[in-house]
Amino acid sequence: MNIRAYLEEQVEAALREAGAPPGTSAQLGPSRRPELGDYQANGAMAAAARAGLKPRELAGRAAETLATLPALAEAAVAGPGFINLRLREDWLAEILTDALPDPRLGVTPAASPRTVVVDYSHPNLAKEMHVGHLRSTIIGDAVVRVLEFLGHRVIRHNHVGDWGTQFGMLIAHLDSSGAGSSASGGIELADLEEFYRAARVRFDSEPAFADLARDYVVRLQTGDAHCRQIWRRFIAESLRHCEEIYRELNVTLRPEDVVPESFYNPDLPRVIADLEKHGLITVSQGALCVFLDGFKGKDGQPLPALVRKSDGGYLYATTDLAAIRYRAGELKADRILYIVDTRQSLHLAQVFAIARAAGFCPPACSLEHHPFGTMLGADGKPFRTREGGTIKLTSLITEAGERAYLLVTEKNPQLPESERRRIARAVGVGALKYGDLAQNRTSDYVFTWDKMLALDGNTAPYMQYAYARIKSIFRRGEIREEDLQKAAVNLAAARERSLGLALARFEEVLAQVGEDCFPSFLCCYLYDLAGEFMAFYESCPVLKTEGAERLSRLALCLLAAKTIRTGLGLLGIETVEQM
Repeated sequence: MNIRAYLEEQVEAALREAGAPPGTSAQLGPSRRPELGDYQANGAMAAAARAGLKPRELAGRAAETLATLPALAEAAVAGPGFINLRLREDWLAEILTDALPDPRLGVTPAASPRTVVVDYSHPNLAKEMHVGHLRSTIIGDAVVRVLEFLGHRVIRHNHVGDWGTQFGMLIAHLDSSGAGSSASGGIELADLEEFYRAARVRFDSEPAFADLARDYVVRLQTGDAHCRQIWRRFIAESLRHCEEIYRELNVTLRPEDVVPESFYNPDLPRVIADLEKHGLITVSQGALCVFLDGFKGKDGQPLPALVRKSDGGYLYATTDLAAIRYRAGELKADRILYIVDTRQSLHLAQVFAIARAAGFCPPACSLEHHPFGTMLGADGKPFRTREGGTIKLTSLITEAGERAYLLVTEKNPQLPESERRRIARAVGVGALKYGDLAQNRTSDYVFTWDKMLALDGNTAPYMQYAYARIKSIFRRGEIREEDLQKAAVNLAAARERSLGLALARFEEVLAQVGEDCFPSFLCCYLYDLAGEFMAFYESCPVLKTEGAERLSRLALCLLAAKTIRTGLGLLGIETVEQM
């Protein structure tokens, strides 16, 4: 149950009954002072000003109504008009008792599911995935997992560039030099990447070759059989490598989720025609541009969005407009989410505005850019190798596993090596992902192995260790989890209540992640939950108690373990039974 949403609805109804105008917001959130209540509503102050009432008077009337709710033990007014709400322990305990046997832990699927297209990952084809692809991939994957768990229809779109100049370069280099002849049969991506570098050098230094490469782009896009055959081999090898990385990272993207630029190519002339029909096109030096109010440069001059070059070639903006039209029109998306780094903010803002102006996207469809910052090295610069090169994801994943293996071996040297390797893989990949996901999405952050692999603080190893410790309680007590499915939760002790309240907030946190696309909210919640469990376990004996009290406390332990496992799973992170 989403307790916060339930209370918001009740507070807003009580405020309206007390005289607040329609549309009044509860402005409700968890209380920062638990001694005063579990939640605090601040909406009475703004509503009172609009209604011509005194804030405390309005809040007092609303509180009288709220105090009659079966969920609340207290509704009290404080300060200039805050309403503090305290939940009844028996009501909270009943929610947890019902959640105990539920695989969804009481999280109710959305009453009105939405169709959500999520655009994320975007690896560069003809190159190995590198550290710059990590954030889009794992943030996007966490968001789609949460949205699906909440009951929405999620369509993953891995929008990859497979139609541009780089493929003209590759094919031209292959045909003109005889290099990379392995492309005629099998080809390894490492060879392809070297091949790409050689082609790039020629493109930058040989004008005749650059012209040839551009000609090959035209041939490719007009269906030349020879170009298409080689192009398909390059693409297949690139995507095979991406699939390996996704499996290693426990990311849910699959081959059928790849929707490349070439998919939209047939629609690009129609995009231009429709922009012209709406009077949005301006011709500038033979190129087609769109100028919209609100987009100006530092000099105050209008900023153009280029949609077709003077040579007739299309651009990223054109393809992105076609993608919006397809997603909103053919897929009937209610939301389209772009998990794309912050440097693309202006580009996407222009594309969204043009799509609205051209009618490619109905007003009811939400276009959302959820930007992210940069992973930095200790020097405060983008994270690179010591030699200054780009770090490949396969190398980063391997190093994470090796470092985690040393950690696991130090903690549990008696475990068989195969078991330590299995645990180390989960811990290493988990540390790499959680260390990123726990950061504020919009901020840059400094990458450090020591912090990511620490067994204390808000890290994956700490969360995995917390889970393993809870599971060890059942092993020590020789307790079968299935025997607790019908246990009744009781929240008599203060620490039992604190843990119970934290567990009951799981759904509202997931709803917030699904709305705002900040996986860090879920990381912070899980870390706080683990802290609440440790405080409960130290204050409330579990295995040494008897009867109904023992069963209730074991039920709280089981709910904590299941919530941590489910929460980490929604972040794409595995749990382990022991570390």
